[in-house]
Amino acid sequence: MTRPVKLLWYLTAPDGPYPWAPEGRWQTGFDHLEQLARTIDKLGFYGALLGSSAYESLAVAAAMIPATERMKFLVAQHPGELSSAVLAKYAQTFDHFSNGRLLFNVVNGNDAGLAALGVHYPHDERYDFSFEYWDAFRKVYGGDRSGYEGDFVKLAPRGEGGAPMSVWSGPYQPGGVPLWGAGTSGPGVAHSVKLLDVYLSFANTPPLLGDKFRRVGAEAAKIGRTLEYGTRLQVIVRETEEEAWAYADWLLERSSVEHAERSIRMRLPPGETIESYRSPDPQIQRNIDTVKSGRLPSARDLEVYPNVWVGPAWFGFDIMGPSAGTTLVGSAQNVAARIREYAEQGVGAFILSGFPLISEAHRVAELLFPLLDLDHGFDVPSLRVGEARKAPVREPERALA
Repeated sequence: MTRPVKLLWYLTAPDGPYPWAPEGRWQTGFDHLEQLARTIDKLGFYGALLGSSAYESLAVAAAMIPATERMKFLVAQHPGELSSAVLAKYAQTFDHFSNGRLLFNVVNGNDAGLAALGVHYPHDERYDFSFEYWDAFRKVYGGDRSGYEGDFVKLAPRGEGGAPMSVWSGPYQPGGVPLWGAGTSGPGVAHSVKLLDVYLSFANTPPLLGDKFRRVGAEAAKIGRTLEYGTRLQVIVRETEEEAWAYADWLLERSSVEHAERSIRMRLPPGETIESYRSPDPQIQRNIDTVKSGRLPSARDLEVYPNVWVGPAWFGFDIMGPSAGTTLVGSAQNVAARIREYAEQGVGAFILSGFPLISEAHRVAELLFPLLDLDHGFDVPSLRVGEARKAPVREPERALA
């Protein structure tokens, strides 16, 4: 019996056939984002991630409410950009206007990035602040007016008078806004298992990603919590394996050796150079040597597991191993088989993207949706006239205790 999965898409700018290169990037604005949101919603994706981009994710999500009916908005949010109370009121408003379609992607960022937003805490302390921030957010969203007294977050009690303008709208989602997020360091995992509903990780091979999720799950079990799990992948899916790999070749031809070199250097261990580093993985070392010689590996040389590709993407060129830019490449049957393999390793949610975002969303819906058991909570429409795929209607998501 196959495990049901949630498939999300990507809602952000820029776009284009290969946006990691200036010549392959489109300049997009509100009209394009609205068209993309309508597409994601009409095709029947569970929702979309609104990652950090040139536009403020909260504002983009709110602007897309009237263009959509059922997709959920997974909004990336750094703690401290707004006060917990202000964000809670925003979330209440968003949920009432959208019928409860808000999710938050908890982003803890890095020291320099957070400092630029006015948040000044060292690495480990940042997680303590984040937990208090989101704990206070949840309480205020849920209607608690008693205030919050933490080491980092302090909110005075809030009164409500008889005037309509003094009364907040209150929670829409009974269990609160679900929190998704990641964290790989020791403090990051400890923070995640206390706080999150859905633990996210960049991709790896299915067995290695499953191992990671089982380690995180063991930490959550120590404090009596159970998490759901999700990953982030690019996707190139076509009717045949040959078509998919031909497109991967096309993307590789439009990528530069310089892009590959930059990506390798960004992931080298401290003190290593591209000349001195030796990978324990022979395939990775061969690909590094090819780049050092001034050439790019072939598309198939970058396949690190059946249909798992570390070629160029908007989110990285993962020659050093699977990470943010890793792509599923193959026929619909093979990509669906790989998704089912990830699902057997515990992955319940897949945040997918392919560029251009609108045309590739159509391919995924047409080719992959019919081959998977989708847990979207509504009937997923078929692109074939007169047909609809039934998806089980499940209980709404609730924040875990």
